[in-house]
Amino acid sequence: MKKDIENLKLSSELRGAVDAIKSAILESRYRAARLVNKEVLALYYAIGGYISSQSRLVSWGANAIGTISTLLQQELPGLRGFSETNIKRMRLFYEAWCRLFENRPLIADDLSGDIIPLGENSQIIIRPLLADELPANLLDAFLAVGFSHHSEIIAKVKDIDQRLFYIEQCAIGFWSKEKLIYNLKDNLFEKKGMMPNNFIKTITNTDLRNKSLLSFKDEYFLDFVNIEDPDEIDERVLEQQIVHNIKNFIMALGGDFSFMGNQYRIVVDEKEYFIDLLFFNRRLQALVAIELKRGEFRPEYAGKLNFYLSALDEYVKLPNENSSIGIVLCKNKDEKTVEFAFRDIHKPMGVATYRTSAELPKQYQGILPTPEELMKLM
Repeated sequence: MKKDIENLKLSSELRGAVDAIKSAILESRYRAARLVNKEVLALYYAIGGYISSQSRLVSWGANAIGTISTLLQQELPGLRGFSETNIKRMRLFYEAWCRLFENRPLIADDLSGDIIPLGENSQIIIRPLLADELPANLLDAFLAVGFSHHSEIIAKVKDIDQRLFYIEQCAIGFWSKEKLIYNLKDNLFEKKGMMPNNFIKTITNTDLRNKSLLSFKDEYFLDFVNIEDPDEIDERVLEQQIVHNIKNFIMALGGDFSFMGNQYRIVVDEKEYFIDLLFFNRRLQALVAIELKRGEFRPEYAGKLNFYLSALDEYVKLPNENSSIGIVLCKNKDEKTVEFAFRDIHKPMGVATYRTSAELPKQYQGILPTPEELMKLM
């Protein structure tokens, strides 16, 4: 049977039918998962409201939530997601978003405001999560993101706009919890769109330009690069550590990046040239060339990168793809130098900086043992 299938030459109509059915199946599964998540969030929100009104304003005594969790496990053996910690997270979930979904303050941070109406016998009423103040796309994103992601965002971010930003990015980029934690730690909200660049002048399509501005950060924290003295870092060593930890580097870059290779070879007039790192960004539909530099940005880097981008567009870029984008990743930069270097450049490029694990804040320097001291201890 398998051999018959392998030998079968599908017509374009049959191939189209297979693709259509496959797409329908995947879409159905995705919608089902979204519906399940939507119901889970509504349930957790309702329970969180109940726990908030009762535990905050009614004397339940010590360890009440822990006791409730234990009794629930006894009443419903095998029940998952209702540990003491998770029930407390439901309460925080409700208190973080009740103003948005109830259109009035129910339980304020200072415990003022109205108590949620519980009905007779303290019945918990599960209602759909609706918010008139949220655009439809943001509400969809909110309902698509898992509860563990919501809990992580609530714990790490206090500002509402920043919370909504991370929720939207989770939904758009299908972020894992690991990736969310990384971007929260790296303060992605503050860094998005701040990288010095010439995109406004070089990218004419407004939608593509906005996507490009949001696809790169001003600074990248390469916590997987372990070099004792970051000021003496060698570019090739840095490149090797990035390639060795390419998964972590892509996580630092953000979603939709695919690695195409390091020391990527291009030939112009029978001469070989090598690009440090080459990626492809699915959202931008463009090649992204990254040049690694150990020190401060220099004006000549822009000219070299401009040459690489021209070669990529001529010999590597496919007809349906957008113009290649270049990024100089260096130790530090002077904003005015970057501005002048890019002024007459017609290829889209930007300059970002990096930090390594060796660069601790001043208040932590001297606290941890040096590598030599660690060797003595061992």
